[in-house]
Amino acid sequence: MSKILVLNGPNLNMLGERNPDHYGSLNLEKIQKQLEEEFPEFEFSFYQSNHEGELIDQLQKSDEKYNGIIINPGGFAHTSVAIRDALELVKIPKIEVHLSNLSNRESFRQTSITASVCNGYISGFKKLSYLAAGYLLNKLIKS
Repeated sequence: MSKILVLNGPNLNMLGERNPDHYGSLNLEKIQKQLEEEFPEFEFSFYQSNHEGELIDQLQKSDEKYNGIIINPGGFAHTSVAIRDALELVKIPKIEVHLSNLSNRESFRQTSITASVCNGYISGFKKLSYLAAGYLLNKLIKS
C-alpha cells in the first residue's frame, strides 16, 4: 500500500470559514475523508501547520516514510524560498494543489515559487484539486 503525505500550510485549518467562492465549503477533515474514500489503495497521513519550519520538518522526513506528497503550501507558495528548497530535496513524486484559481486572484498570488520543484500543480478546482492530485500521484507512483 502506497503511503501519501498530504501537507497543508497556513490558514488551511480555517477552510469552511474562509471565502467559499475561492476555497469551497469543505474543511480539511471533509477533504481528507473524500481522499480516503476515493483512493482506498493509499494510506494517507495528513498534516497542517501555520508554521513554516514544521512544514519543512515534514518534507525533510518524507523520502523515508512516503511514496508521494500532495502539498497545499497556502500563502507560502508565493513567499517561502525555504519550503521551495526543502521540496527540491524531496525525491518522491510531489504535486502542489490550490483550491482557488490562482490566475484569477491578486497579482501577488499568481506566482508560485514552490510549484517549479514539484512534478506539477493543480489550481482552481476547490476540493477536486486534491482528488486530481491523488489520481496523478497514483499514476506517477506506478510508472
